[in-house]
Amino acid sequence: MGALPVYRWRLAPEGYATRRQLRALGLRPGGQDVAAQLERPRRRRGPLVAYLYRIDRAKPVRPMTPARAAALAKAMTARRTCPTCRRDAGYCIPRSLGMCVPCFDSPARKDLCS
Repeated sequence: MGALPVYRWRLAPEGYATRRQLRALGLRPGGQDVAAQLERPRRRRGPLVAYLYRIDRAKPVRPMTPARAAALAKAMTARRTCPTCRRDAGYCIPRSLGMCVPCFDSPARKDLCS
């Protein structure tokens, strides 16, 4: 198979979609190869590239099973739990901080860093 067809940003023909667009339609690529690509020019670096898939070959999204839902809930709980104070922060802990904001801003921590 030759090179992929390349289209300029917002000028792709009907029947192609990105992964996000497929997901919004309730579809997934389903093992098909990339059919084309979009390129958005940028001034300072190379172009932004988005890969396109054919909508007619896409498959429906697999339904969420109870086991997958439980695993996802467990993973999200781990992301929300502060490793320092062991409380649910109510948001995903920023990886740049490594702890919840109150623990990061605490005076005891600042004394250790000085």
